[in-house]
Amino acid sequence: MGKRDDLIAKYADDLKAKCGMEPDMDLLTKVTIGCGPSIYNADASTVAASQEAELETVKKNFLIKKLGLSDGPELMDAIQSAVETYGRSERNKYRAVMYYLLVKHFGKEAIYG
Repeated sequence: MGKRDDLIAKYADDLKAKCGMEPDMDLLTKVTIGCGPSIYNADASTVAASQEAELETVKKNFLIKKLGLSDGPELMDAIQSAVETYGRSERNKYRAVMYYLLVKHFGKEAIYG
């Protein structure tokens, strides 16, 4: 197994243990690949959920640009919901897991089809 496979396994563990859901491994793999090289960078691989600017970046670059959603208060509500699902106290919120939760939330799996 390569480094990416190890990371995908770690993300799947987070979804099971911290989010209480059984991950769709095919979708999780595609979302992880979609994150690009950021998954290998310690800082870029996580989402700083307590930083408003970071959440804005997730909203603009992922929800609006990648998923093609229209801007509105429901986007930030969905991000906050994903943070709650992951666990506010959880220090490391992996970007791929957050994006996976958001894809599921908005039913946008087809983008990764």
